[in-house]
Amino acid sequence: MTATELPPSLISTLPGSSYTDPQIFALEQEKIFEAMWFCVVRAADLDAPGKFRTVQVGRESVLVTRSRDHTIKAFLNICRHRGARICTEESGEVKRNFQCPYHAWTYGLDGKLVAAPNLTSMPDVDRTAYGLVPVHVREWLGYVWVCLADDPPSFEDDVIGAATERLGDPHAIDHYQADELAVGRRIRYEVRANWKLIIENFMECYHCATIHPELTEVLPEFAGGYAAQYYVGHGAEFATEAEGFTLDGSAGVERIPGVSEEQDRRYYAITVKPQVFINLVPDHVIVHRMYPLAVDRTVVECDWLFIKDVVESGTDLSRSVELFHRVNVQDFEACDRTQLGMDSRAYARGGVLVPSEHHIGAFHEWVTERLCG
Repeated sequence: MTATELPPSLISTLPGSSYTDPQIFALEQEKIFEAMWFCVVRAADLDAPGKFRTVQVGRESVLVTRSRDHTIKAFLNICRHRGARICTEESGEVKRNFQCPYHAWTYGLDGKLVAAPNLTSMPDVDRTAYGLVPVHVREWLGYVWVCLADDPPSFEDDVIGAATERLGDPHAIDHYQADELAVGRRIRYEVRANWKLIIENFMECYHCATIHPELTEVLPEFAGGYAAQYYVGHGAEFATEAEGFTLDGSAGVERIPGVSEEQDRRYYAITVKPQVFINLVPDHVIVHRMYPLAVDRTVVECDWLFIKDVVESGTDLSRSVELFHRVNVQDFEACDRTQLGMDSRAYARGGVLVPSEHHIGAFHEWVTERLCG
């Protein structure tokens, strides 16, 4: 049966090559990751001038730091002299400057070239023009977002707009006060799968009854196969007997003050393309950041955010963290398993989406349009 002969209840997925072809991944790096807003680091991780983090965004290494004026700056992590990578560490701290270890070209925290061997004998070298190449920066929900494009798309439309589109209210996400929360736990996952498989998995719940027994105990409607993201403004309601969003359904921790009565005892999920998942429950927020590193390799960093006083008091967060940690492990194992089939001749033309997954088709259309644009 060909794709044109599918019954009305099924629609086609992308072909298997979309998940295995390095050339397609290279095009995605250029047309998606390097052209859109990309979430890189929690701003609070850079809590002092000189703190830095390096992040892979598409084909580029990006250096993110806090400047001496306490603003966040981001630059391509490349020396302007001979192209050596300046910082090879994933994170760290410098006192005043970044220095290339090859020829000692030295840059201030604002990216300006401040020193180099024999630089005083080259008065015609403009220290700003030959400084580090800057990258556009925004902050939202307590995270730093960067865009490598010369003319970045609207942050309000593409990023904040994704939350508005999902929740149906431009102010709904503000109630969770994510920028004021603290990281209670961070877990890094190495996923042997294409980034699109991870997004597709997060967007649907057709698999929830099969592989997420703990989650469906707390969110019983998920056992029916329809994910919260299928409906605008809908939050999955906690089970009657569940006191909180925890592994055993017991009470969680102190509720975030701004959460409304309508949002209480509900779970909301948001996908911010191309690489962020936001999960909202009354007492904490879970943020996934994907870093696609190869056609079949994706690193996912997951933060569990709680009220600062809860984190600083040493409250036991394990039951809250363990619930979604198990969900992550279960999901990523499924993505690993799916990746193994993407280059099979049985999947050359792709697979199918059932009605509860039809909204994934819009994601596939979006990817196709980005690559063809």
